[in-house]
Amino acid sequence: MNAIMVKNLKKYYGSTKAVDGVSFEVFEGEIVALLGPNGAGKTTTVEIIEGLRKKDEGEIYYFGRKVDQIDKDVKSQIGVQLQKTAFFEHLTVYETIELFAGLYNIQAKKNDIENLINLVALQEKTKSRVKNLSGGQLQRLALAVALVNDPKILFLDEPTTGLDPQARRHVWEIIEQLKQKGKTIFLTTHYMEEAEKLADRVFIMDHGKIIASGTVQELVKSIGMDSYIEFSADNSQVLLKEIVNLRTADHDKLILPVSDVEESIHMLLNKAKQLEINIDNIVIRRPNLEDVFLNLTGHSLRD
Repeated sequence: MNAIMVKNLKKYYGSTKAVDGVSFEVFEGEIVALLGPNGAGKTTTVEIIEGLRKKDEGEIYYFGRKVDQIDKDVKSQIGVQLQKTAFFEHLTVYETIELFAGLYNIQAKKNDIENLINLVALQEKTKSRVKNLSGGQLQRLALAVALVNDPKILFLDEPTTGLDPQARRHVWEIIEQLKQKGKTIFLTTHYMEEAEKLADRVFIMDHGKIIASGTVQELVKSIGMDSYIEFSADNSQVLLKEIVNLRTADHDKLILPVSDVEESIHMLLNKAKQLEINIDNIVIRRPNLEDVFLNLTGHSLRD
């Protein structure tokens, strides 16, 4: 069954088409990642679905019911973690969760609050004040607050932005546990590895539109390349003019999509020798979501 269905959603700001005819569906019990660069329209799309922003056009359905305005019934079934959540700095972790439960008119029992604190691995910070929490701990507290009403659908907007790799992976583990508990999770991110790790399906968004969707495997297969050759060169501009499909990648690397690795390596080395260009740090790898995005848009996700 569909947990969420969106049809032809639009939100314009003057000539800026923040959300430009977006349609998709999310099934119960799955993790969907909405992927795209900053400014793609991800946050605006999700805020409209959550009821935080008004749409210009389009239809929204929750569990098969058309919703013109996000009413109390829908709000009772969803949990929202925003990119930034404002907490009272002098409250403790326990008091913060208790406060948010009260906003839902929930008489939270001590055991329920402790279970949430345990779920997000903040046991040692139960009595700590919010102002003393690290960035990763604040993100986990925001996640606990989003779960205080035991929602069926959880919206996570850039839940690991600004976190170090260890803290990011900790949040990933919690999200996977929530899926195991039967939650439907709608995740927005601009981290390719986050989508690859967590999502059952991925929607790629750019310039207000969904430009591709499917499982990670389906999206990678769609670009029709078996491998990618990455390398660095001391005169990359000359090579870019000489070799078809050669592109720049992050950190001044060059990237070449290939269907025949051996033949392409031979061509590359011969071309470099002919042009008297030194190349090194050659890496051969399988395609990933970053390659899909580059293939679809012509630029890297973080450009």
